[in-house]
Amino acid sequence: MFRHISSLVAAWATALALALGGCASVYFHDAGPAPAVRHELANLPFSEYWTGIVFNGEKIGFTRFTIGKQAGSDQYEIHSEASFVLRFLGISKKVHLKSHDVIAPDLTLADFAYEYRIDDSELLVSGRRRDGELTATIVTGGTPNEQRLKVDGKLYPSSVIALYPVLHGLEIGREHSYLVYSGETQTVADVTQRVVGYERSEVFTGNAFKVETAMHGQNVTTWIGADGRPVFELAMRGVMISYLEDAVVATRYLALASLNKKESLIEYSLVRPDRPINDPRAVSVLRIALSGASRAPPSDAWQRCVPERREYDCEIRSGAPRDPGTEPPSEKLRMRYLEPSITVQSHDPIIRRLANSIVAGAASPEERITRILRWLDENIKKAPLDVFSALDVLQQHEAECQGHAYLYTALARASGVPTRMVNGLAYSKDFEGFLFHSWAESLVGARWQAVDPTFGQAEADATHIKLVEGETLAELVPLTDWVGKLKIRVLEVEHAKR
Repeated sequence: MFRHISSLVAAWATALALALGGCASVYFHDAGPAPAVRHELANLPFSEYWTGIVFNGEKIGFTRFTIGKQAGSDQYEIHSEASFVLRFLGISKKVHLKSHDVIAPDLTLADFAYEYRIDDSELLVSGRRRDGELTATIVTGGTPNEQRLKVDGKLYPSSVIALYPVLHGLEIGREHSYLVYSGETQTVADVTQRVVGYERSEVFTGNAFKVETAMHGQNVTTWIGADGRPVFELAMRGVMISYLEDAVVATRYLALASLNKKESLIEYSLVRPDRPINDPRAVSVLRIALSGASRAPPSDAWQRCVPERREYDCEIRSGAPRDPGTEPPSEKLRMRYLEPSITVQSHDPIIRRLANSIVAGAASPEERITRILRWLDENIKKAPLDVFSALDVLQQHEAECQGHAYLYTALARASGVPTRMVNGLAYSKDFEGFLFHSWAESLVGARWQAVDPTFGQAEADATHIKLVEGETLAELVPLTDWVGKLKIRVLEVEHAKR
């Protein structure tokens, strides 16, 4: 997202961040006949711009974008970075993203190097595109992984998304489709863009082309000025915005002690039901009415969701036996969830040695799960610290729920227990509502057993509402469609007998 963040006047941005999500037509007006704008890379009217970032009404940081000719070459270099701070559970979460792309005059990708830092964890991605193949080295937890992707035709870096229509035609009705390499997700993604209007607004100076962009199933609306700079951008239905600033104003937030005093993540993502749930960790059956869903929630042995008018009636049962009418997992599926990934490095020698020491002598999958959970509880602190992988958790010895799920999944797979990560909502007694959460499902016999490493539950309680499966960032992107939209009515609650 932060590679093609756009711009506006800072004074208006914070005041309108929430309102723009549902009332955009109030602030944007047709500007009349539009000129046809197309620039060449060699003659761009700008070489740098800065933007401010607002999330849920709070100024949280800045981005910087620079482009210039590479010395002694006909290629160009793009440097972009984003720095921002979010408050979560009273802790400041610091994020810094940097990218360096080398591109041809037609914007196609040649070489790249990306750095992503969240709290004390680091993800490095670097590589090149040559002869129809993209090769990359991905380093997380200090361990490199090699990636090779066959890509036919032209491939662009995600840093040029805002530039692409500038060079290929800012004309109303013009459509563009192309492929980009996303360093954040380490995937090749389809991008579609459409120039849908030419508008003026009280929130930026002059007129601008309105461009709608879709990537990874997410939609972003950007207003691009005639000089080719993005002047304003709306993402996440208006909750995330960015706007053009000068360098002094953009970076000033770093020195302001008053920055982002509100718990923006909590306020935005909390789903407060119509009534509180007592003793949530002991809930064995939960039935809810879920509305605001962008797609049907998963239905399986863990939960059953049935559409009812504009809602989904979902019933979650902790420890429910496998439906006898369903087929047992295939051997191919079992093997899939024993394989490593960039975030779950189950074949790494460090993790394999640790797993062997934890489960030595454990005959059953249930006993291995119990031992891994006990080890995590005794050795990994629960803290709002973001990580990129299971190895990061081992290095930091602390993590939030996703980190605990990463490491549990890695240790379980290394112990021979097929395990997958799942993501959704779990009830928080402290906040009297559902928060986004990550846990795991391990294959025990023919049944996927929900396991929550954060809560130390070998059988997760029934307040866990599953929305998506997956462990990579690309698999988690669909979660953003649910954030800030869901509403829950509690229909029935049962507690386990003690």
